[in-house]
Amino acid sequence: MDFDLVIRGGELADGRGGPLRRADVAVRDGLIAEVGDVRGRGREEIDAHGLLVTPGFVDVHTHYDGQVAWDSRMQPSSWHGVTTAVMGNCGVGFAPVRAADRDRLIELMEGIEDIPGTALHVGLDWRWESFREYLDALDGRPYDIDVAAQLPHGALRMYVMGERAARLEPATEDDIAQMRHLAAEAVRAGAIGFSTSRSINHKSIKGDPTPTLRATEAELTGIAMGLADAGKGVFQFISDFDVPSLDEEFAMLRRVAAACGRPMSFTLLQRHSATASEDWRRLLALTREAVADGLQIRAQVAPRPVGVLLGLQGSRNPFTTCPSYKAIAALPLDERVARMRTPELRARLLQEIGQPGKDMLSQRLTAFERIFPLGDTPNYEPSREQSLAAIAQRQGRPAAEVAYDEILRNDGRAFLLAPFANYADFSLDACRDMIADDNTVIGLGDGGAHVGVISDASFPTFLLSHWGRDRPTGRFDVSWLVRRQTLDTARTVGLFDRGLVAPGYKADLNVIDMTRLAVSLPVIAHDLPAGGRRLLQRAQGYVATVVSGVPVYREGEATAALPGRLVRGPQAAPVQ
Repeated sequence: MDFDLVIRGGELADGRGGPLRRADVAVRDGLIAEVGDVRGRGREEIDAHGLLVTPGFVDVHTHYDGQVAWDSRMQPSSWHGVTTAVMGNCGVGFAPVRAADRDRLIELMEGIEDIPGTALHVGLDWRWESFREYLDALDGRPYDIDVAAQLPHGALRMYVMGERAARLEPATEDDIAQMRHLAAEAVRAGAIGFSTSRSINHKSIKGDPTPTLRATEAELTGIAMGLADAGKGVFQFISDFDVPSLDEEFAMLRRVAAACGRPMSFTLLQRHSATASEDWRRLLALTREAVADGLQIRAQVAPRPVGVLLGLQGSRNPFTTCPSYKAIAALPLDERVARMRTPELRARLLQEIGQPGKDMLSQRLTAFERIFPLGDTPNYEPSREQSLAAIAQRQGRPAAEVAYDEILRNDGRAFLLAPFANYADFSLDACRDMIADDNTVIGLGDGGAHVGVISDASFPTFLLSHWGRDRPTGRFDVSWLVRRQTLDTARTVGLFDRGLVAPGYKADLNVIDMTRLAVSLPVIAHDLPAGGRRLLQRAQGYVATVVSGVPVYREGEATAALPGRLVRGPQAAPVQ
């Protein structure tokens, strides 16, 4: 045979964003060999007539740092056409680490990213101390997709400063010098970059703030200079942009980017606060100015609301904080549902949820004017009239009753959608403007994290189906959307060997039936170590996903092949 694999007759979106064209794609030795009218035969062939062929998706924002140590399948991301996942975001991860700090890093990951601590305690074997040793422990392990790792600031700071880091003390000159050295060492060993967080929302499971919360400009610059010393690596930054102010925080970010000369991305969301709902526009304008001045800064954005799923299967529901619910919370789902269907418990819970003096969590879980039924077909852009509060008003009954009945649907397997960001105006118009901006990159899907309340690893599927096909207005060209999560994301993190369907590039590919492409309803699985629970969300419409020239999924089902590997550091584009 001439080739290992030939994909024939598909409508090719090659990653450049240009018009679709019918073309064959031939693969040999894990690389794309020919694109066009391929006359040779493949040992394996896929008929793609009437189907969309794309590069594999590159997800720049995941949290598989623990999962890669015990699992070969980076699900749910790999169900959604992702062929490369970048982990180590938000400043959390598991290396470098001293034995005495292992539990603290688990507590940090559990609190910030909602990954069960019991699963991490069982699943991590801690065969490492340095970041290089962490990568060595992963190198050679088989995966369904490729993975790349960033050096997390939280782990780095704890390693250098110990308890002083946890107490949010400023780093000394010696501390900064050590962190700079270790950052350079990590990048030379294969870290794709460095990540940090300055968000007050990032706390350990015990409620302690992330140790990086008040890291000074001198500390951030010093670490960024470690990347400069190594001559490679990217910088990922999360901030609330309110201390001391939006403009001052962004100015600091600019100075760090200018000092190190390395590419940087930061998280951009539309807040729901009345005073801050337009801050994202200001940040985009500042980003454009920075880019015009020659800085490599991009805003990471999401294609749909950022929030949580509430339900009896997950970690939260509107009644979570009620005493009578706490009394049954540990029961199996079917038993809880049976209890909640009794008139007595229903009356008690509806009384408790309406009591005054509710804490902040209770208030957020019962903000029914911004909570919506997810529906039997997931609806991530509901109208104001579809909120629980609006439904209740039309029905002439309390919103809590509507919520109660909704979470009991489908034998307690229904979910509510509670957006916390990107939905201030009850539409995704703000997301559309973010997606359309040349200085943004698609990210924030958090694959592997928030396993009890979020299933946003489905972002790639949603981006194509909602923004390329289903939204009544404001849709984008499908080929351009493909570029946004292939070539653009790959280049953002220095992976220039993928993201294009062209000779010499890595043969990571998707074959997609756009007529069937859709996200499925989230479900709960108990497949983490120690029986840990997680939300999973599949997709329909992926006819095949190919990694390094080998089909790893067919019609959403895994093959036996595990060609994915750890990617150590940035990758150069093929010589043409």
